[in-house]
Amino acid sequence: MKKTILCFSMLFLSHLSFSQKYEFQTIKDIECTPIISQGATGTCWSFSTTSFLESEIYRTSGKKIDLSEMYNVRYTYLKKAENYILRQGKAQFGEGGLSHDVINSAKLYGLATEEQYAGKLPNQEKHDHAKMVEELETIVKKAVAETPAKYPNWKQDYTNVLDKYMGSFSPEINLSANVNFDQKNTTSTTQSPIEFLKSTKLNLDDYVTITSFTHEPFYSKFILNIPDNFANGMFYNLPLDEYIQNVDNALDKGFTLALDADVSEKTFSGKNGIAVIPNDDNDASIILTEIKPEKTITPEYRQNEFENYNTTDDHLMHIVGKAKDQKGNIYYKVKNSWGTSSGRDGFIYMSIPYMRLKSISVMLHKDGLLKKTKTNLGI
Repeated sequence: MKKTILCFSMLFLSHLSFSQKYEFQTIKDIECTPIISQGATGTCWSFSTTSFLESEIYRTSGKKIDLSEMYNVRYTYLKKAENYILRQGKAQFGEGGLSHDVINSAKLYGLATEEQYAGKLPNQEKHDHAKMVEELETIVKKAVAETPAKYPNWKQDYTNVLDKYMGSFSPEINLSANVNFDQKNTTSTTQSPIEFLKSTKLNLDDYVTITSFTHEPFYSKFILNIPDNFANGMFYNLPLDEYIQNVDNALDKGFTLALDADVSEKTFSGKNGIAVIPNDDNDASIILTEIKPEKTITPEYRQNEFENYNTTDDHLMHIVGKAKDQKGNIYYKVKNSWGTSSGRDGFIYMSIPYMRLKSISVMLHKDGLLKKTKTNLGI
């Protein structure tokens, strides 16, 4: 009898220790617009931040407005060109950007709907900027080499290339503030993009970007030196634990966040919809499908990974909720812009260790911050 009980106990313990496939239970799920694809472009920064703004509009007004990602991409491409030329070629030029680039563009040029400016040519199914960026780069390099004085028409040539691949945009077009995913409005009002922005009731000054690095004082505001920060955007610096606490607080209060993160890790899987940091490097493959212990992430380890280039700002996405697996581990539900065939119907489930180590920063509404954080930051 004792032998039978012992065998049963050993079998039971063996079953408990056996790795389990991921099964997620929703903790928090905040309304967001449908998954779409950025296509063959490096404009994840606009897709993620535009999705973030769409969720903000829904949170405040209940409207599901389909904003144009490419409207602010177009204006940001112009800003990047001006920056590159004025810095005489000593600056980043390419498709990359950050969340504050969308905010900066919207402040100056407003917003448009996808219906009014898709940023694609007629009958073009997906975005593809490969050839366009090559031609744009040729123009800005020529302007630097010859100087704008000898190439005064560079901006017109640049705009012509944007029109060629993205279609032209007229600021006098009709924009309906009520065009949404659910039902097209039958009456359209004539509005400029700036007027359309005002109609959304968004206050773009309410959005802040927080991060956590030890090379700058905590509770300070600083320029994070990463390649895509061509606009010298400012980041609020927090202790790592408080940084994560603010992410959780925002989600718990119904605020989504725009996320900048490193996705170059083998354990970030667009295929499996999982982003994790295994405690044992030998588990790097199996952890994509089975739950395994994860590494404890300290501020020092995070900083080292950033300074040795193991953590870089590769990709921007949109955090829209939280979930847990059957072992109680918590994950962030992250909306991606690689289409619905990627990940888990377009979403990635990112563990807390991955967020602590591989997130560069998050943008959120200031009211999503903890009270003590707002006080410490003077917000």
